[in-house]
Amino acid sequence: MATVILTEAAAYEVKDMLKSNDMSHGYLKIKVNGGGCTGLTYGMSAEEEPGDNDEVIEYYGLKVLVDKHNAPVLNGTTIDFKQSLMGGGFQIDNLNAIASCGCGSSFKTATVSGNPEQC
Repeated sequence: MATVILTEAAAYEVKDMLKSNDMSHGYLKIKVNGGGCTGLTYGMSAEEEPGDNDEVIEYYGLKVLVDKHNAPVLNGTTIDFKQSLMGGGFQIDNLNAIASCGCGSSFKTATVSGNPEQC
């Protein structure tokens, strides 16, 4: 199983974002940071090239980077992009998350609790 799975909608949304920022050949980096109410938060950034610890996965022509240190926390995570009347946004479904905050922006796993902050 791939560490992170991007749906077709998510991959095409990111490719459009990269293209509009003159990074058509760039990579999407998915990471986990400490913080938030529950201890861990997701991060996504555009990168010019992979780092030494990055796993490279490709979906629908988009190259995705996941730092090998974050791989256990992200293993089996699906990222989708949904459009609604209120706009669009990425939805992250992490099978490893055992708790999340009320707003859904932070989480923790059974083995990694991160650095929870006061809400």
